[in-house]
Amino acid sequence: MRPIHALVPLLLAAGPAVAVAQDHAHTPGMQHPAAAPTPVSPGQAAFASLSEIVAILSADSTTNWSKVDLEALRRHLIDMDDVVMRATTRATPVPGGVRIAVEGTGPVRAAIRRMVVAHGGALDALPAYRAEGTETPTGALLVVRAEDPNDSRAVARIRGLGFAGLLTEGSHHAVHHLQLARGENPHGGHH
Repeated sequence: MRPIHALVPLLLAAGPAVAVAQDHAHTPGMQHPAAAPTPVSPGQAAFASLSEIVAILSADSTTNWSKVDLEALRRHLIDMDDVVMRATTRATPVPGGVRIAVEGTGPVRAAIRRMVVAHGGALDALPAYRAEGTETPTGALLVVRAEDPNDSRAVARIRGLGFAGLLTEGSHHAVHHLQLARGENPHGGHH
């Protein structure tokens, strides 16, 4: 056992620290050291897209909630997943670009038809492309050519992008998702 006089220097040394800790008071706006990081990813891409759209709609005082159709957006996100992850594609070079047969069965075939035909029109609206999507018995056909078919760099880019890359072209996707959620029909019959 230690003699008490050996503990006195320790208590004296701790005295001011103990006094400060006891006098500590919380004040408005006071910040404490950061807690452990909290995750920001919702864990699934479709859920993240839906969450983002809900936040935008909620922040917009003009949102007409009686027309909001998040189910249409959810179905479109399912179509996107089916087309990107489950469709098969066969690309064939054509003068000035590429011809891509996109095929699938059941719900994947239906998703292909809805998305590829609509996306052909969206690509065609871009200044760099001449594009068309048409339905086929097994899915759809997407033909994309460079605006200038003699521009070898543009043609190589189209062929290099392939089907998945061409789906990403244009900045219409986020706007399209917001239109679907607002209950608008951006493709006139296709979602």
